[in-house]
Amino acid sequence: MEQKIKETDIRLLSIKEACGRLGIAHWKFYNLVHQHAIKTVRIGKRRLISTRAIEEFINKQERYGA
Repeated sequence: MEQKIKETDIRLLSIKEACGRLGIAHWKFYNLVHQHAIKTVRIGKRRLISTRAIEEFINKQERYGA
């Protein structure tokens, strides 16, 4: 059975856009990627992040954050 994907589920953001949404610096974003705390997608030489990955990261921080 084919699952339909909502348009909002597949929205990809640049690193700059993702950092803006999270309110963090580029270096902090790359540290999170290196620590496997946030998932990204590579298309060619570009690294992109889905809005779903941002939501998952935020939800994880809310549950387990200090």
